[in-house]
Parts: sequence; structure tokens; C-alpha cells
Amino acid sequence: IADGAEAVDLAQTPGDIVFASAADTELSSLAAARQQLAADAPSLRLANLMQLSHNLSVDLWVDQVVRSARLVVVRVLGGIGYWPYGVARLADVCRANGVALAVLPGDDKPDPDLVALGTISPDAIDQLWRYLIHGGNANAVAFLNYAAHLIGEKTDYAEPAPLPRAGFYWPGLAGEATADAIAAEWTAGQPATAVLFYRALVQGGHTAPIDALVEELSRQGLNPLP
Repeated sequence: IADGAEAVDLAQTPGDIVFASAADTELSSLAAARQQLAADAPSLRLANLMQLSHNLSVDLWVDQVVRSARLVVVRVLGGIGYWPYGVARLADVCRANGVALAVLPGDDKPDPDLVALGTISPDAIDQLWRYLIHGGNANAVAFLNYAAHLIGEKTDYAEPAPLPRAGFYWPGLAGEATADAIAAEWTAGQPATAVLFYRALVQGGHTAPIDALVEELSRQGLNPLP
């Protein structure tokens, strides 16, 4: 092992849907989305590729988790060369065990070499990828519902929806936040105050600090406009 890294055993139990990425924001967004689904929805296992750099780490994870999965989705930034051993092991084990596999680019640039490793249709792979490119809670929930659909579960799913470059936000309203909808949450006579924050917080599902700020500003006699 060239970088001297030590092997890590993630010690995960098997799950229906397995997802791996080097982006913590993506992993936490899907974790939050899974909590919004019914308890009997397909189980989800999440792994960070940064913890799977050692070949033995990959072998342990593949043998303990991937081999028993129904669908494996991995998002690789930098192409096959970024994670060559892991990609090769996934492709071999998933094909040998009849596991549905989608290997997605880690950015918004198509990568035919990664798509070719998958065991599901290119159209399905593209749809999974577009959910993650757009980001946001609604797309994360739809991603899990579509993944469930791919493994034969009877579930409704929304199509991937682009996240606006800018817009209004209110806790609980998701993509339905408009100026009028927010004004309906205000207390008459209180001054309005703008709350400006990065779109990336919505994209990655990390809006808890904004939610808390909106709640506290309201408690302090202000009408927040995020």
C-alpha cells in the first residue's frame, strides 16, 4: 500500500441499498432522507470512500455488506483511476452475485467508463446520477424511492428536479417556499429581517442551523425571510 494507510473494518451489517461516496454532505443528506421514509422501506447502508482506500478495507466491506445487497450505488470522483481496486472488486462481486450496481461520476461530467461497469440500464444510472447532481432533500428522498423501485419495491418516486440557483426557504416547506407562503408564517406587525445563506446548505441537507436561527428570530419578535 503506497500511502502507508492501515486497513479499516467498517463493521457494517448488510442492507438492501448500499451507497458509497467521498462526500460527507451527500452521505448525511441521504441519512436524513431515509429517516423521512417509512420504517419498512428498504434498509440503507452508507460508506465513505475515504475509509476504503486500503485494499483489505475494500475486501472486508465487499464481503460483509456488498455481497448481500440488492442495489449498490457508488459515486467516484476522478474516474476509475481514483479507486481502481474498489471499482474492480465491486464489478466482479456484483456480477457474480446478481447484485444491481451503478457506478456514478462524482461530479456533473459524464463518464462512460464508469457507467459501463453498472449492471442496470444506462437510463437508470443516469437518473440516479441526476438526483445527486441537483441535490437537496426532495431529490435525496426521491433518490431512495427510485432506488427502492429499481429493486422491485412498489413505491412512488418523483423525477429529478433542478435546485434553483437562488430562492426562498422556510423550515418544513422544502421546495414550496415562496414569499407569500413565508408571509403566512409571520406575525403581523413584526419587522422583517433577511437571512442570507449558501445554497450548498440546502443542496446537502444541512439546514438545521438555519432552522434554528429562523425559530429564534421569530421568538425574538422578528419575521425572518430566509
